[in-house]
Amino acid sequence: MAVFQAALLNEIEKLYRKKKVLVAILLSLAVIVIGQLVIVGVRSGFGLRGTGSVEFPMLVLSVVVNTILPLFTALVTIDSFSGEFSQNSMRITLTRPISRFKIYTAKITSIIIFILGALLLLLVFSMLAGFIFNANSASFDSLGRTVFSYLVSILPMTVLALGIVLLANIFRSGIAVFFISILIFLAFKVLGLLFSQYSSLFLTTQLDWYNLFLVNSFPLAKIARQFLIMLGSGIMLFSAGFYIFDKKEF
Repeated sequence: MAVFQAALLNEIEKLYRKKKVLVAILLSLAVIVIGQLVIVGVRSGFGLRGTGSVEFPMLVLSVVVNTILPLFTALVTIDSFSGEFSQNSMRITLTRPISRFKIYTAKITSIIIFILGALLLLLVFSMLAGFIFNANSASFDSLGRTVFSYLVSILPMTVLALGIVLLANIFRSGIAVFFISILIFLAFKVLGLLFSQYSSLFLTTQLDWYNLFLVNSFPLAKIARQFLIMLGSGIMLFSAGFYIFDKKEF
């Protein structure tokens, strides 16, 4: 366990030093600021109500999980694998007294921590912005649903990251992995629209999984089905990625 913790801390330190993480934070904050400014402008210019203190964080979440967060999750994941492959720094990591499985798991865990950190940061700042401009529209129930929506969004984002990890182990070039990831993402978006009856099977639709927790009827069967689909996909992607990673020669 101590060996894994050391590997995880090393991977987190690598992510901390990357400029992509800082850019992701700044862009996420920019989305919050611009979004709130637009809402205030619309409300003052047209006399519309805009969004409430709890509705605004949900608006931010719906935008970010389909744009900025997948993009930077892909960049961070590619850096963790393809970046080290191309720089031959993976050889140095493998010389340490630690199994490949622990190295692989530590890298994925650090990516999940990045996703969780980004979601929590967005949650805090978007809620602050919402309270500042619409403090009177909040309730404990809506606050709880908002926090829970942000937390459950980590699952589909993790599955997305595992898919990119698999691509990063198949293709050595980080640029190739990035563009293939974008093409697959866009293809899933289109397929989800064309075959709406099967949209729950596509990862791009699963990114909006949190919406199931916001309805009053609370569709437990649909939530459980989506969870099992994502869990099964995650296990398969994790196993396939590790198999290729374990067989690679550096």
